[in-house]
Amino acid sequence: MIDCSNLGAPRTVIYCYPMTGVPGKPLPEGWDEIPGARGCTPQTCSFRNHHEELLQLKAAVFGLSTQTTEHQREMVGRLRLPFEILSDSEFRLCDALRLPTFDVDRKRLVKRLTLIARSGRIEHVFYPVFPPNESADQVLHWLRDHPVQGAFPLLP
Repeated sequence: MIDCSNLGAPRTVIYCYPMTGVPGKPLPEGWDEIPGARGCTPQTCSFRNHHEELLQLKAAVFGLSTQTTEHQREMVGRLRLPFEILSDSEFRLCDALRLPTFDVDRKRLVKRLTLIARSGRIEHVFYPVFPPNESADQVLHWLRDHPVQGAFPLLP
């Protein structure tokens, strides 16, 4: 459990995505035809590849989907992620913020969007996010155009 109102960084980036596939398991039928569904792994890898740049811009990074914590742990290890992936399988954050969701195969999934928070408040929202593999680049561009003022130590 984390407290999204106090994440300790000057800024926090939370990129939300529907789901990542599990190696060897098929994606839901019609997945590729659902607007915004495809691209979760490339989006995550983009944030992984730009993680150091995001830290230098005083932003902590979290991924979030409605998949289970167990699934998220598998993905973090498989993709060698340097940041946490959060599970909102009970839809607490999704419902509190009224984030857009959709249903597929009797599962409710969050639509792809990115939140930038500062001091416990949402400062900017990217929605829709397209293409997913350029999401981290879009966030970096925004952060550079809106620098945090003041002296803050680099994040660990």
